[in-house]
Amino acid sequence: MGERTGIEWTDATWNPVTGCTKVSAGCDNCYAFSLAHRLLSDVYLSRTPAVSSGNNLVDPFAVRLWPERLLQPHRWRAPRRVFVNSMSDLFHADIPEQFVLRAFRVMLEASQHTYQILTKRPGRALRFLQRNQEVLREGRLPSHIWIGTSVESESVLFRVKQLHALPARVRFLSCEPLLGALEVSLTGIHWVIAGGESGPQHRPLELDWVRSLRDQCVAAHVPFFFKQVGGRTPKAGGRLLDGKEWDEFPSRFCTTC
Repeated sequence: MGERTGIEWTDATWNPVTGCTKVSAGCDNCYAFSLAHRLLSDVYLSRTPAVSSGNNLVDPFAVRLWPERLLQPHRWRAPRRVFVNSMSDLFHADIPEQFVLRAFRVMLEASQHTYQILTKRPGRALRFLQRNQEVLREGRLPSHIWIGTSVESESVLFRVKQLHALPARVRFLSCEPLLGALEVSLTGIHWVIAGGESGPQHRPLELDWVRSLRDQCVAAHVPFFFKQVGGRTPKAGGRLLDGKEWDEFPSRFCTTC
């Protein structure tokens, strides 16, 4: 589990939870939802969902807990960037808070890795950290635990404000799939990922939206990562923006955060 990934901005994925709920337009063509229903349905349906309702029992993308996967980062000796819950959202309401706390304890113990937590629910993330300050170091998440939120359009810019409130040394934005132009407050943001959508129902990306984000990042001295143009397949449009690959990362030991 998680030894390989095609996601360009990480090295491995770690999924102690699977399943989620669509909450905004960026979720419409969710790859995790598609995988759950096409290729992983039998595996997921073999596990009782976290909330055992009639609908959830027959839904392969209902939230499910996999506690046997929690210790996976301890078995990876070489440091790597780890995308936490690529098939879910660690702060989904159906995930018990004690299970989230167990995941954070693993991240604190296996600190040779850099953990990238991406959520569409930064409000719940803030409430979790306020109630569980034992996971903080000097009042903030340590620099090897990055926390970010998805911002695909202006309609969800409120997530950026919620992310600003999180006590973290490294905060990031994932503007993927980018569905429109964004003007973003980058104060307290340490990394921005942008990318177009892929798949049969992909929505087109305008490169001027990406250029605008890149220019905002350059002006604010924020590392910028352009994942893909997108298209029917992830590789269809390539990764070049104005003839260049933009693949910047924040420092693992951020001294200005």
